[in-house]
Amino acid sequence: MDRIALILVIVGALNWLLVGLFSFDLVATIFGGQQSFLSRIVYSLVGLAGIYSMSLLFRDRSRSQQ
Repeated sequence: MDRIALILVIVGALNWLLVGLFSFDLVATIFGGQQSFLSRIVYSLVGLAGIYSMSLLFRDRSRSQQ
């Protein structure tokens, strides 16, 4: 689950980088605009992955290294 969340967070970060530098929304381009159903699902999954990833900050490091 951690890897999936990390992948989605990276996708979101790269998408925001493209938006910031070039005003290009890759997710909207691939899935048909910001208001399309598929784009909204991707944006929601990225957001949920970001929330889930916050738990990584509070985990016991010795437990996560096993």
